[in-house]
Amino acid sequence: MNRLMYLRLYGRKFSKEDHVLFIKLLYELVTIPKLEISMMQGFARLLINLLKKKELLSREDLELPWRPLYEMLERILYSKTEHLGLNWFPNSCRPGLSSPKTFVLNVLHRCSVESVLKTLVKNCRPYFPENATAEMLDEWRPLMCPFDVTMQKAITYFELFLPTTLPPELHDKSFKLWFDEFLGLWVSVQNLPQWEGHLVNLFARLASDNIGYIDWDPYIPKIFTRILRSLNLPVGSNQVLVPRFLTNAYDIGHAVMWITAMMGGPSKLVQKHLSGLFKSIASFYHPSNNGRWLNKLMKLLQRLPSSVVRRLHRERYKKMTWLTPVPDSHKLTDQDITDFVECIIQPVLLAMFSKTGSLEAAQALQNLALMRPELVIPPVLEKTYPALETLTEPHQLTATLSCVIGVARSLVSGGRSFPEGPTHMLPLLMRALPGVDPNDFSKCMITFQFIATFSTLVPLVDCSAVLQERNNLTEVERELCSATAEFEDFVLQFMDRQVVMAHLASPYISNMCFGLIESSTLEQTREETETEKMTHLESLVELGLSSTFSTILTQCSKDIFRAALEKVFNFAVSNIFETRVAGRMVADMCRAAVKCCPEESLKLFVPHCCSVIAHLTLNDDVLRDEELDKELLWNLQLLSEITRVDGKKLLPYREQLLKILQRTLHLTCKQGYILSCNLLHHLLRSTTLIYPTEYCSVPGGFDKPLSEYFPIKARTLTYLGLENLTFFFLFLFIKELNYYSDWGKPGDLWNLDIQWHVPSAEETAFAFDLLDSFLQPELDKLSHYADGTLEMSRDDVQQCLTIVHNCLIGSGNILPPLKGERVSHLVPTLVSLEEIKLYTGVDYDLSRENYRETISRITRKLLHYVLENSEDDTKSLFLIIKIIGDLLHFQGSHKHEFDSRWKSFNLVKKSMENKLQGKKQHIRALLIDRVMLQHELRTLTVEGCEYKKVHQDLIRDLLRLSTSSYGQVRNKAQQAFFTALGTYNFCCRDIIPLVLEFLQPDRHDVTQQQFKGALYCLLGNHSGVCLANLHDWDCIVQTWPAIVSSGLSKAMSLEKPSIVRLFDDLAEKIHRQYETIGLDFAVPEKCVEVAVLMQKSSNLHNGWTSLSSEEIQVGIQRQKERNVESSQNYENLVNKLLDCVDQRNLPWKFEHIGIGFLSLLLRDDRVLPVRAIKFFVECLNHDALMAISAVAGILKQLKRPHKKVSICPFQISGAAQPRTIQAGDRPDNQWLHYETANLPKTKQTWETCHFVEKTHWGYYTWPPNMEIYASAEEQPKLGRSRKELSEAEQVIYDHFSDPKFVEQLIKFLSLEDRKGKDKFNPRRFCLFKGLFRNFDDAFLPVLKPHMERLVVDSHESTQRCVAEIIAGLIRGSKHWTFEKVENLWKVLCPLLRTALSNITVETYNDWGTCIATSCESRDPRKLHWLFELLLESPLSGEGGSFVDACRLYVLQGGLAQQEWRVPELLHRLLKYLEPKLTQVYKNVRERIGSVLTYIFMIDVSLPNTAPTKSPHVHEFTSRILEKLKPLMEVDEEIQNHVMEENGIGDEDERTQGIKLLKTILKWLMASAGRAFSTAVTEQLQLLPLFFKIAPVENDNSYDELKRDAKMCLSLMSQGLLYPQQVPMVLQVLKQTAKSSSWHARYTVLTYLQTMVFYNLFIFLNNEEAVDDIRWLVIKLLEDEQLEVREMAATTLSGLLQCHFLAIDDPMQTHFEQLCKRRLPKKRKRDLSIVVDTIPPADLVKRHAGVLGLSACILSSPYDVPTWMPQLLMDLSAHLNDPQPIEMTVKKTLSNFRRTHHDNWQEHKQQFTDDQLLVLTDLLVSPCYYA
Repeated sequence: MNRLMYLRLYGRKFSKEDHVLFIKLLYELVTIPKLEISMMQGFARLLINLLKKKELLSREDLELPWRPLYEMLERILYSKTEHLGLNWFPNSCRPGLSSPKTFVLNVLHRCSVESVLKTLVKNCRPYFPENATAEMLDEWRPLMCPFDVTMQKAITYFELFLPTTLPPELHDKSFKLWFDEFLGLWVSVQNLPQWEGHLVNLFARLASDNIGYIDWDPYIPKIFTRILRSLNLPVGSNQVLVPRFLTNAYDIGHAVMWITAMMGGPSKLVQKHLSGLFKSIASFYHPSNNGRWLNKLMKLLQRLPSSVVRRLHRERYKKMTWLTPVPDSHKLTDQDITDFVECIIQPVLLAMFSKTGSLEAAQALQNLALMRPELVIPPVLEKTYPALETLTEPHQLTATLSCVIGVARSLVSGGRSFPEGPTHMLPLLMRALPGVDPNDFSKCMITFQFIATFSTLVPLVDCSAVLQERNNLTEVERELCSATAEFEDFVLQFMDRQVVMAHLASPYISNMCFGLIESSTLEQTREETETEKMTHLESLVELGLSSTFSTILTQCSKDIFRAALEKVFNFAVSNIFETRVAGRMVADMCRAAVKCCPEESLKLFVPHCCSVIAHLTLNDDVLRDEELDKELLWNLQLLSEITRVDGKKLLPYREQLLKILQRTLHLTCKQGYILSCNLLHHLLRSTTLIYPTEYCSVPGGFDKPLSEYFPIKARTLTYLGLENLTFFFLFLFIKELNYYSDWGKPGDLWNLDIQWHVPSAEETAFAFDLLDSFLQPELDKLSHYADGTLEMSRDDVQQCLTIVHNCLIGSGNILPPLKGERVSHLVPTLVSLEEIKLYTGVDYDLSRENYRETISRITRKLLHYVLENSEDDTKSLFLIIKIIGDLLHFQGSHKHEFDSRWKSFNLVKKSMENKLQGKKQHIRALLIDRVMLQHELRTLTVEGCEYKKVHQDLIRDLLRLSTSSYGQVRNKAQQAFFTALGTYNFCCRDIIPLVLEFLQPDRHDVTQQQFKGALYCLLGNHSGVCLANLHDWDCIVQTWPAIVSSGLSKAMSLEKPSIVRLFDDLAEKIHRQYETIGLDFAVPEKCVEVAVLMQKSSNLHNGWTSLSSEEIQVGIQRQKERNVESSQNYENLVNKLLDCVDQRNLPWKFEHIGIGFLSLLLRDDRVLPVRAIKFFVECLNHDALMAISAVAGILKQLKRPHKKVSICPFQISGAAQPRTIQAGDRPDNQWLHYETANLPKTKQTWETCHFVEKTHWGYYTWPPNMEIYASAEEQPKLGRSRKELSEAEQVIYDHFSDPKFVEQLIKFLSLEDRKGKDKFNPRRFCLFKGLFRNFDDAFLPVLKPHMERLVVDSHESTQRCVAEIIAGLIRGSKHWTFEKVENLWKVLCPLLRTALSNITVETYNDWGTCIATSCESRDPRKLHWLFELLLESPLSGEGGSFVDACRLYVLQGGLAQQEWRVPELLHRLLKYLEPKLTQVYKNVRERIGSVLTYIFMIDVSLPNTAPTKSPHVHEFTSRILEKLKPLMEVDEEIQNHVMEENGIGDEDERTQGIKLLKTILKWLMASAGRAFSTAVTEQLQLLPLFFKIAPVENDNSYDELKRDAKMCLSLMSQGLLYPQQVPMVLQVLKQTAKSSSWHARYTVLTYLQTMVFYNLFIFLNNEEAVDDIRWLVIKLLEDEQLEVREMAATTLSGLLQCHFLAIDDPMQTHFEQLCKRRLPKKRKRDLSIVVDTIPPADLVKRHAGVLGLSACILSSPYDVPTWMPQLLMDLSAHLNDPQPIEMTVKKTLSNFRRTHHDNWQEHKQQFTDDQLLVLTDLLVSPCYYA
């Protein structure tokens, strides 16, 4: 049996010793080198399951090596041959297949392989040896070069592998080895490189695994600042987002884990910052705010409470394990929890009404209520009660109800902290009833969920009588008792609502579904469609209604139930319903009632229904009616539903039910007999299945007198000697009191006391009586009909089949599986393939006839008869397909039904679980449901079923139906066919030849429909088996050639789009799913050793015989033979495909498919047969896309291994090994630098030079074993003659030595494919690289004339072609001798010069890629010819500005690949560029800016890094500042007056300065997104200049200088600051605030807003900085320029809103004093004299005070703090002041009204009546007519 299935069925039912052996065996299996991916995934998933519960096995029990896992990840995730098509993983990029669908599926598949591998490492990680950390650091530190992609790889590996769960005594061997180093690295990077997120994930895991062992306090401001930045929240109106800030943002899950782990402890610093974080972002949660950042904020809100609950569970409830416990000093205290809940509750309450939905808020509230119900539930209820009263805001109602559902369990449980909780339940339920509204679907469904949730948690028992009997009740208990008197009223009112629903259901739902179709038309349409179909909405409403009603009745006391039963019975029997929608709803209600109390209910319903049906069918004419009386149909429907109850309770009515069946089963009316069949089906299921009969929340139900059972009273414990009990037991006692006796009480997992229905002998006899009475006659009829001895109409046949199908699915549980002889010899095997029998509680009665076999036999006979005589009877065929499907798979339940129940169970569990206490504290009904699902899982476990002759016959019948003439029959048969293929082991091998027969070209009897059907059978469905691509040589050796040859079939027509599409889908699916199948599989010795150990285990079951060593040897021998067979199959398949492709008249499409299949057969462990190599080389000139990839792969296969030798870098450099880690330019890596004086320009220096191709080696550390390529004489021979080549190499040699072939190829490659879309093609590059690597310069003479011709032609396609050849040449010459390389560059240098002078706008990208590709992973000293050529005056001006920009671009591509190893070249380039920074042309400036970014990227300030030898930013900036002095010294605004042309003659310093400034702006903008750290100190000196230039308004018509300055300021303001840089920045801002330019003063404020928010906690941690900012903003409030004052007010409001500044008394007093500044009265003079103005200073001061008050008011847009009413009154006094004060007051009041309008009823409580009167006067516009 499948091991994973064993774990699902039985859990870990084996000893610890066996557990360890299983893990060791699987570990050896999963790490087998070259293991196929699918096998690896299978082993990995099983191993993950065995390791998942790490508390079961400690480090003493198990140790696993880390290196095999690392090697496996390296092989798969960083495969060196995958891109060449030599290793096909289920995610590889296939040439020629790039549809969006394929791309998405490839990404998904890649994710699945990657996630399985990463999950495997994660689960193995706790068991790595203690020295693993040191080994990992040695292995991956050499990759840590921040400029290289290997940095990402190194940090990803560290994040994944580093163990963090070692015990405290081993911390010195674990995280202490790297903690300071990595944290220093994280602190020092400012611009969020891709790998920073992985470091954060590592820190989060470290913190979580070692709570209390690491002091995070020094880093907390930095951590919270970065987390806040990572949310990418918008600040200000001019913000420019850096793309990498979005793509590389932290993962919220890990940020939450980190915060949670740091909480607690003595300092409480984390809580302080967390409160600050939520205060600063609270307003973003308001429902009126929306943006792409909202999802992150909601995720933060959802996950943080969940994470804190998990930590609390770990500290207080979880059983102690071997994992390091949290020290008592750092455990979360009750005060910590209270502080946490208080800081997060306000944002959660705001988020309840978010535009993204209330799900996240509901989940957050659920977890918060577990910790502090008294703080969480009251505010939720405050919002819920008004929402239940409102009719106009359904969104508000659905949001609040979903949140109350989340806290329901905490609410009804009450407990010490929130004893009044349960008293809210009844008011809430009663108020929710109007939500059962047929006119609002979403409201209706959430109300059903709400009522069902509360009903499940609480026994609906009327306890009001207890008030007279007991006097020891608390006030809350008395209140609850009196409230329970309303339970009956609630249940009956709910039923009234359902009655309304039932009456309105049909037209309501119909209208929802069919729009404006009138009811009558609708009914008619419905009659014509199939009887049982319901729309999706109808079925959802039906499900909601029935499950809610069922829940209520399950939880009712007997008295309430009887009242409900009487009501539902009277309603059902006094009305007649149509059977589609309303009828089903009412029948469901009746079923729910009957299920709860079958005996009492059946007495009412069965006799009534039976008598009505008997009366209505007295007349035989009724049996022949096409249309039946509605009453008869309704009673049949009702009877069929109420029989879905405990089978034992149905036995007293068997005679009546039998009579009804006899009378109605053969009705002519289809609707009638289907309802009768349902009755038969339900009777059989009720009597034969095993299922629970009750789901009550308390075992035994509520049918007891209140003196014995009182659900409300809190249970008390009798205890003695409390002082002797430990604190732990006291805690348990207090915890026990948290539940009102049975309100919200969890089920006891060990004492569930489930009442099961197990079929009794009497029930089984009744079931077989039913089968004998109703199934047997139908089978006899069908048998006679199939023999031709009985005439039957099609309707009669369909009726018989419907009865047979219902009998089969009703009694599937008691019918034994199909028996028969096994189909053998499908696969050779040494192990038993017999299926393991699972006992599911059913003992088959083998003395009776097995109707399953009878049905199988007769159905097959009937099928063949129908196909021969009436194939167009599709309805009968549909039923036969259903019967065959159920014969094969049905044992009592259907897989799809089980899956949906499993899914809904998990949803309910999640919404109601108590994660705090854990320990499966679920409600009883949920636990019973889980037990039932486990039982069903056992009945469904038919995986690995034996494939018997009877199955073979049925599957072949399905195949015949799958190739039917009728499309619908084919479709339904194929679904059953695919399910069967996935069920029976190895049946595909038996079926494939039969499917392929339809595709044979020599068959003339195949119709187009059969051909299509066969193709669909090969294609498979989206989730099942794909016959065309089985992971087996024996299968694909048949299918692939057959698919290609089918192009010659007579039934194949390329004129039919459906067939063309099928072949496209088939080829695409094979390419997408194919993975390289192994040829050489071997089980390592270690695996065998572990397996032998397992055999000797004492825990294995009796009857198990160990394998002898001889048997093991036979197995190994058989595996070797199988490897030989695989090799033969591989060769056969290649030759067969070649034969197919060579066939004459084969359409091009199929030749293309064949070439695609052949390209999949390339591998890295076997060279392709010579015939195939020849074929691919010849294909180069016509089917180039696949052939180019294939030939590049073949060249890689033929690559000869090159010898490597170990070196010691310290010996070469003569420098001592550093004692500590020091990155960057050191004496021991100096020899790797490009230095003109030491370049290998002669043969001797070339051969003695140690070339290191890997760019990252040596920057951080050296690899433990440093290997480089040996000298040329030790490498494979170069310049071989044809005779010295292998046969495969000769094929390639002959073709590429042929000038005609090469000419044709070059012509082909230089053709334009898609104008404007063609790019440098890496596959073509790989082809040429492979040619020059394998054959050195053999083909250079043939190619040289073509290259010379192409390079002169300026067309895009020819330039791209020559760029690809040159890149291939340069990279392919890696192992050439000095003479050959020198000659090569003599050829290449003139070509490159020509190319660079002919560069165009279409080709510059291709040349940039060409040079970058050429320089990648190459020692720069090898390429000195290229670099010297590129540095020959790149800005010569020849060819204009465009060519200059392109040359720089190409040079940049080459230098960027060399990173830190070319400091000399970077200095030379900078020296060359500096005088040219005053370029006039924009494109050149932009390119220079980008080049400068790369030049200075090496100048990083990372920890343990030596100063770089490359150019330094600060030196460059100081030189620039000197040149910009003329601009900086001028105080007026700088205007751009430089035209885009090179002026002749001298220009003044100012003009030069402006040109220089433009280039510098481009550099700073480019750096913002690419550099690792920002040179803040240097850039600060430029800030005043930018402030002067940046425009104030948002206007795109501004010139380039102003736009760039504005963008640059926006990017700089978002930069991350270090604490030591804060005073410097503020100094510059304060200085600029004194500037005479009001533009500069204004821009200081916009800069300040973003800078403070993006560095919030860094600033908050510096009190002096906060004071400086407060002073600066308040000072600018009094600025003489109006715009500056208004922006200062906006800034102040923002700072107050994010709680950076607080509204304290001094601030209020200051503003009030300013407001009181007197203004002199205006004096009127003569009319001829201009009116006096108010002295500006007074007006400005007064306006500043009003703006200050306005800022305070606008800083609280969604609430009304205590200080606000008075400030509003103060502000209103200035409404009649002169302008601009009046306008400010009006705007403020208008904004206040707008933002407080939604919750005004709540907000106005904060105002006195007098204040409200004033406010109303101010806010309400006067009526025009007043």
